[in-house]
Amino acid sequence: MPGLGASFGRGGATNSQQDLMNSDCIVIEGSNMAECHPVAFQWVTEAKARGAKVIHVDPRFTRTSAIADLHVPLRAGSDIVFLGALINHVLSNDLYFHDYVAAYTNASSIIREEYRDPEDLDGLFSGWDPDSRNYDQASWQYEFEDSPDAGVAEDDPAGAAEQERLSQHEQVKDADQAHASGSGGPPLHGRAKRDETLQHPRCVFQILKRHFARYTPEMVAEVCGVEPEAFLKVAEWITANSGRERTTAFVYSVGWTQHTVGAQYIRTASILQALLGNMGRPGGGILALRGHASIQGSTDIPTLYNLLPGYLPMPHAVQHQSLDDYCADAAGTGGFWGNKRAYAVSLLKAWWGDAAQPENDFCFDYVPKITGDHSSYRTVADMIEGKVAGYFLAGENPTVGHANGRMQRFGLANLEWLVVRDLQMIESASFWQTAPEIETGELVTEQIPTEVFFIPAASHVEKDGTFTQTQRMLQWRFKAIEPPGDCRSDLWFYYHLGRILRERLKDSTDPRDRPLLDLTWDYPLHGETQDPSADAVLREINGVGPDGRALSGYLDLKDDGSTTSGCWIYSGVYADEVNQAARKRPGREQGQVASEWGWAWPYNRRILYNRASADPDGKPWSERKKYVWWDAGAGRWTSTGDNPDFEATKPPDYVPPPGAKAQAALSGQDPFVMQSDGKAWLFAPKGVVDGPLPTHYEPAESPVENALYPVQGNPTTEHIQAPYNREAPSTGDVFPYSVTTYRLTEHHTAGAMSRTLPYLSELQPEFFVEVSPELAAERGLENGGWATVISPRAAIEARVLVTERIRPLRTRGGQVVHQIGAPYHWGEVGISTGDSANDLLPVVMDPNTHIQESKASTVDIRPGRRPRGPELTELLEEYRHRAGIASGRMPVGGRVAVEGTS
Repeated sequence: MPGLGASFGRGGATNSQQDLMNSDCIVIEGSNMAECHPVAFQWVTEAKARGAKVIHVDPRFTRTSAIADLHVPLRAGSDIVFLGALINHVLSNDLYFHDYVAAYTNASSIIREEYRDPEDLDGLFSGWDPDSRNYDQASWQYEFEDSPDAGVAEDDPAGAAEQERLSQHEQVKDADQAHASGSGGPPLHGRAKRDETLQHPRCVFQILKRHFARYTPEMVAEVCGVEPEAFLKVAEWITANSGRERTTAFVYSVGWTQHTVGAQYIRTASILQALLGNMGRPGGGILALRGHASIQGSTDIPTLYNLLPGYLPMPHAVQHQSLDDYCADAAGTGGFWGNKRAYAVSLLKAWWGDAAQPENDFCFDYVPKITGDHSSYRTVADMIEGKVAGYFLAGENPTVGHANGRMQRFGLANLEWLVVRDLQMIESASFWQTAPEIETGELVTEQIPTEVFFIPAASHVEKDGTFTQTQRMLQWRFKAIEPPGDCRSDLWFYYHLGRILRERLKDSTDPRDRPLLDLTWDYPLHGETQDPSADAVLREINGVGPDGRALSGYLDLKDDGSTTSGCWIYSGVYADEVNQAARKRPGREQGQVASEWGWAWPYNRRILYNRASADPDGKPWSERKKYVWWDAGAGRWTSTGDNPDFEATKPPDYVPPPGAKAQAALSGQDPFVMQSDGKAWLFAPKGVVDGPLPTHYEPAESPVENALYPVQGNPTTEHIQAPYNREAPSTGDVFPYSVTTYRLTEHHTAGAMSRTLPYLSELQPEFFVEVSPELAAERGLENGGWATVISPRAAIEARVLVTERIRPLRTRGGQVVHQIGAPYHWGEVGISTGDSANDLLPVVMDPNTHIQESKASTVDIRPGRRPRGPELTELLEEYRHRAGIASGRMPVGGRVAVEGTS
């Protein structure tokens, strides 16, 4: 995530799940951990048994809340105010860990004189361009020292300057390459001026104090609906359990990421944790829970259009005409990201082997170049316009699992072909006959041109390979049984698809076919089904050296073409020619860190930035929280069982010489080794596109006005304006209630693996929505009865669960905000069927990630079942008309053009 990446240098969870048992306080916010991550939640209960305080901040009272010492209900979409007020409390009362903050954060760095804060500009940062709806980030930068020896040694200063200029190009900004901060903070090209006293008016510390000054307990009450007493209890617990002797952990999941300011939610928590000195220390950190077995892996070795493996940014057509262009931004900068060229060249060698040579730029021209936003929802909009011919869906059911299912179905209906690989027949494969739009007449089965190929997939027990789970850990799973019938693994499918294509093109002389023909595609095959060796693929990802032996880690990577690595952050997973991910030594035979169970990137480090667990001199902050320290006798860093996240022999008193590059440009007191300055960023001069500091904006659809600024919503929010994606006006009375989606323990995401099973369908047989007794009385809803929930995009029906678990909240001016909870697992196919909650949602996106806002939008609710057929479209049109929204009618077949994007 850019929020963690821009703050600390890497986007993965900073600590392991097991490390939660070392916490003195745990704040779970943006997650229902007990129900959505029940295996990991055991460590929360272990911490509580050891005396830790557990706080759950969430709109609903859940099983997580039931275990917690304190549940704090807050209004969905208001977390920045809540967290910002905690920051203000810490700063105003001098409760921050001074020695940690002064040494390990950019608190003393001085920002340019041109910078202006939302406090100065009524909710906007300096650099705002209302025409492009983007920020020019020049004024957010550090004020650099003037001495020629003060910066790092630029390998290509002119190229770096040109890349900096091109980074502000609108098409480049649309590509949101802040994603690359997932493993390596954005590069800086100089050393910031600093005021170690933290008194300079433009130093980060003073800017931070001014920025959060109006985030008070009273503001929390007005915006979040949280009583001041509850807020102050949270403030008391986290500050009492942070510092030299104690640590607090934060845990979040999609309840934070799925907002138009999702990256900034995470940034706010990052600032708080850095101020409290909780980063890099046992029982501290920020645990980013991933919702599926390899969600972390799918960003490490990415399914994202704008990333290459290891969070290398995808080259952009405007910026990167050559490998030199591509590497110029990082060439010679401080931190491990200064070795970008070695990581990139080793990747190109892994892909194209002997064909990749210095004289042809190591086949850099073979890598596709992006031109802007090619993310999922933009692609679906292009599908609706007929711009996309074919589409692969692998383990994804977007007509149920993604926002605005109606938009998804129109997209699929305007393809030429669709390949679906899944364990079960899913709604996204059968949309042509089961979609709700068939009933309304907006789609006609006989007129849908899409040819659907359903390819049965193998389950996780029917294939070898690794999962990369929540704590960056690769775990090997061995095939238990052969897949039945024609089911095959993803590895089998893509390998043989590539083999067939290469065979068909083998005599081609067309230069555009060379990238495919020159690929290294020679994995060993085994068994009757000719499965490629997953073990060989993992070894290729690890990389090899000039001697053909597996590398021990990314420190061995070179930029001369002598090494290969399919993902630099995974280098080391096959060290010593051993599949490190397959290690399963029982915990009782190890220490508490259990470093021989699986393998965690990078270098099997279980707590990132753990150099920060010791003071600047290399001594533990306290004996109780001892983790990594400098052993002067041995001349190296040692630990209680983890691998130090630092150069092993770099002493605390190391000072970079003039002209030092990459990691050599960081001192022995700079624990955040992926950042150019080695510091945790309280203020982010780069890496997030919507502001260097988190600022409260209301959700795109909100029942209340922004109480802090005249700017209602995030000004950089991505919108797709089209009939299928109409948005409700904020604070209107036609859609007066807030709705938030969530998961159930008994079902899995879009439901393909649970609604098809009798025993799980029996446990949760019907789609329902949760409402408070007060809302039920206000709208005439009966427990167990039917309700119709309506947004500008869809009307769905659900059973009603009247419960005190989701309560109304009183906000500014006495306004009462009612919230509706809606699990999103249901669709038209399976044993248990029902309308999809995600049909209600708009496609409005965080500009850093293109992630949709699923956790806060507005609806109406009324008793009874929804209309059928054309009457449903008429109901929606009537609601849009009353709300002053443009028509959402679609032509039969759903082929329309986007009216505008922003």
